[in-house]
Amino acid sequence: MKAGDLSALQPVRKPAAHRGAGGNPPNRFEKLHIEPDADWNPEEDPLPRTQFLKDRSVTIISSNDSPDIPFEASLNPYRGCEHGCIYCYARPTHEHLGFSAGLDFETRIMVKENAPKLLRAELSSPRWKPKVISLSSATDPYQPIERRLKLTRGCLEVLAEFRNPVTVVTKNNLITRDLDLLSELASYHAAAVFISVTTLDTKLRNIMEPRTSPPEARLATIHALGKAGIPVGVMVAPVIPGLTEHEIPSIIEAARDYGAQFACHEILRLPLAVAPLFEQWLMTHFPQRKEKVLNRIRALRGGKLNDSRFSVRMRGEGLFAEQISRMFRTVCRKAGLGEDGPDLLAVAFRRSAGKQLELGLSKSESDSE
Repeated sequence: MKAGDLSALQPVRKPAAHRGAGGNPPNRFEKLHIEPDADWNPEEDPLPRTQFLKDRSVTIISSNDSPDIPFEASLNPYRGCEHGCIYCYARPTHEHLGFSAGLDFETRIMVKENAPKLLRAELSSPRWKPKVISLSSATDPYQPIERRLKLTRGCLEVLAEFRNPVTVVTKNNLITRDLDLLSELASYHAAAVFISVTTLDTKLRNIMEPRTSPPEARLATIHALGKAGIPVGVMVAPVIPGLTEHEIPSIIEAARDYGAQFACHEILRLPLAVAPLFEQWLMTHFPQRKEKVLNRIRALRGGKLNDSRFSVRMRGEGLFAEQISRMFRTVCRKAGLGEDGPDLLAVAFRRSAGKQLELGLSKSESDSE
């Protein structure tokens, strides 16, 4: 399927209820793919239902050396994400599993049942050099199934035991369940949270991020985290040119009012299968604005819908990209928000509970410095 080719996404005329994608485009690695019947009506037959499949991974920490990503290590308890955000740049990763980047990504969730156990083993190894771990870098660690499986909480329990620093990015207020663990890590300067807020428009959120927490719940989450002493900021991501960039000032001001301490932003990325999925979504929900949005994206992507080069993939380039960045910096300055999160420390790291390494510090020693 060529970039921008929407034919493979038909004949699905409407997105399934409470789903982001309107269909399953072919997997770029597979020669065969399944298409729904031409007369399939998602309102009468709301399938597909979410399936949870066991992930057989034998390691849990992924290393990163990308020059434009501010962390070296990450972990993802889940592959695929039921939140169903139509723009998610991680959708194409599902194709490596033999699935589609469309509905499969949000309905076939790979679950790493042994994630806490694997994390404990890797942190216990003398080969592990304490560093900040991002939880998570691809799919949301607090997607709906986490309420039942508690794999993210299990990982946080291990991180708190080892006092290994962690940053968390989420769109879900379920994170407030784990205030105890995050507060404990924060007491060692070893935790920070970014709450992702793409829009304050509830109606837009319903169709763009169908199973995420509503905007007001995310703002309340910022307040709860800050009140618990956890460094918390807002991530305005992705900024969608022609659709949401005008909301940057209101998002920053609202986040500030709810206690955010810092902020960051990223421009929409449309890698591989995400581009045609996003085009179809625009055609379905914003047909009159579709060309304006796509042209704005091309204006900061060198005439393309995506530019995967380091240093420009997150921010874009050109006059329009600079206008967005300048507006963001100005609004943050007026709101008193820093554009970087806190510097997290690994000095309190310990290889096992109750036994402090000589290179580490006790909580009281850490607090006294």
